[in-house]
Amino acid sequence: MTIINLSIGPIVNHAVDDDWGTLNCARRKDNYDDRKDYYKELNQEMPDAEKKYVYKWSIKECERKKGMHDMEYTAFIFDIVIGFVCGLIGLLHLFDLKKDFVSNTGLIGLGCGVVGFVLTFVYVILNGLVYTQYYDDIMIKRDGDGIFAELEGDKYKCKYFDEEGNTPALYAKYSDLGKKQYNYNKDLEESYNSDEVSFCKVNPHSDSLLLLTICAKESYTPTLTRPFTYIASNGNTVKCQNLYVDDIESGITNKDKSDRFLTALILSIFVCLANIGLALFGFLLFRAPSDF
Repeated sequence: MTIINLSIGPIVNHAVDDDWGTLNCARRKDNYDDRKDYYKELNQEMPDAEKKYVYKWSIKECERKKGMHDMEYTAFIFDIVIGFVCGLIGLLHLFDLKKDFVSNTGLIGLGCGVVGFVLTFVYVILNGLVYTQYYDDIMIKRDGDGIFAELEGDKYKCKYFDEEGNTPALYAKYSDLGKKQYNYNKDLEESYNSDEVSFCKVNPHSDSLLLLTICAKESYTPTLTRPFTYIASNGNTVKCQNLYVDDIESGITNKDKSDRFLTALILSIFVCLANIGLALFGFLLFRAPSDF
């Protein structure tokens, strides 16, 4: 399983966009300290949203991504090494060689199993956190139809609004990237050609400020310059019932990236269980070598 992990791991195989091993977390902490000093000079408190979702969020992101990078290499390589060593020693015992070394074999198995479990379990935790909370490319979160906001009364409500200042909640995480709306989907692409969608789209690149403004608060009132209306086939002016993200993917790179995270996470859980079995077997072997 660890060999499979090495072949699909998102960091080992460079599926992520940046080199997480060289992320400068110390610089982010210094920027945070400088910002706090700036507010102190003004005799003001840093706004909670800025503190929580700009600086602290960025620092945690850096620490967790860097930690996952280090643990992916460390845990995967260690698990392969102990698998090879323990397998070789077990093969020797299978042919009745080195019988006097059985108790030492048990001790080696116990130690390797415990260390392997700890390293792999830490990787599982970091992988899970990064997979569900972070992202590489900024992609506005939307549902399966490409909708990011819905009309309620005379205002639009952003589907993924959490609280003011929480901009990261509006972006698709690694765990979202496997969904059809973030990859090539013929039906979704064809649906974007209808009038109902064509005049109700917001481009996350050219209209990024407008899009973030719509989702900056729980509800948004359309302006005269951008009323979000279109002319229906009967000639009537109709309000857009939904707002769509004007960003259709032409490939499946996002799904590949998400699948690598998830597969490595699941396989690592099984490796944890295997390490527990190795430690238990090693303990029994060390305690009663004559029974084996």
